[in-house]
Amino acid sequence: MTEQSKINRGEASDHKRKNVSLFERADAAFGLDSFSPSKVPANLPSTKVKPRKVPGRAETPSAAPTAAPAAAPDATPAAIPATRKFAPASQHAPEPAPKVERAVTLCGPRMEIDRDYLAAADLIVPENPVTGLLEEFRIVKRELLADARASDDDMARRILVCSPLPGEGKTYCATNLAIALAAERDIEVVLIDADMINPSVTRRLGVESGAGLMDALADKTLKPEELVSPTDIDGLFIMPAGTSSVADAEYLTSARTAQVLDRLTRGAPNRFLIFDTPPALAASPAAELAAHVGQALLVVRADETSRASLDDARQLLSACPDIKLLLNAAQFSPSGRRFGDYGEREE
Repeated sequence: MTEQSKINRGEASDHKRKNVSLFERADAAFGLDSFSPSKVPANLPSTKVKPRKVPGRAETPSAAPTAAPAAAPDATPAAIPATRKFAPASQHAPEPAPKVERAVTLCGPRMEIDRDYLAAADLIVPENPVTGLLEEFRIVKRELLADARASDDDMARRILVCSPLPGEGKTYCATNLAIALAAERDIEVVLIDADMINPSVTRRLGVESGAGLMDALADKTLKPEELVSPTDIDGLFIMPAGTSSVADAEYLTSARTAQVLDRLTRGAPNRFLIFDTPPALAASPAAELAAHVGQALLVVRADETSRASLDDARQLLSACPDIKLLLNAAQFSPSGRRFGDYGEREE
């Protein structure tokens, strides 16, 4: 008979409280499994139980089970503020509309041009019948207009009229060109007297001179549009040379020149500036203004201007990207072309 020691219940109770339970000691001694539920193997074959058909009852398809999203233990979903709004991903803020520059209004004192004075000076008279002189300058202006419209640039609408030497007719050509251009529909032409040494535009047109280009360059408080005068010839405006000084050349090379000319042409795609400048070989303003224009008309007198003078003048105006040659006082045409007598012939 196996000897069994007596169990002191008080000691056992104290031992249970202080150490481990009886089941845990039995598990350690005899290898018993814990009393937790057994795990189900993952590779068991799945079996589907078909519902039993009941006579007289229609079968109703059962909805597919919806898997609930697994949540991490002790995870608390983040609260979304009620005021938060979600915009579509493709929605963008509208781009601001481009700023459109508005042309300044030319608002100098109005000038009246005597038509008899124009006729006496052998200039184009707007209301008179078409003459050979007008037809010649129509051809000239067509070339200038075509190049200006093709480039669509403010600079191309600034045209410098110059000559290599004095007495070759540059003021005469600049004035007639301005009158012929002003006859175009919806075009404004500003004839600017840039010959500060010998200003002659206002004298040739028979109007009074006053403050003009040089005053706008010397005084930054002056608005250049207030020094440009409308005339009674539709579309024609005049800007006198203004007050001359010993610093005229320095004013022309300053940044103020670009500011003044830009103000007169910015936002005005139908406004042309015609500059009557001193002869290129006699004074510097023509070469200085050449950098601010897109076209130059070099006037040479037939049978008088030498090739050397022409080449030197072209070199001085080289800052202008487009230099055209105008032959003045020509008595001979290789094609035998004459203007102004077509309407006088009997058909």
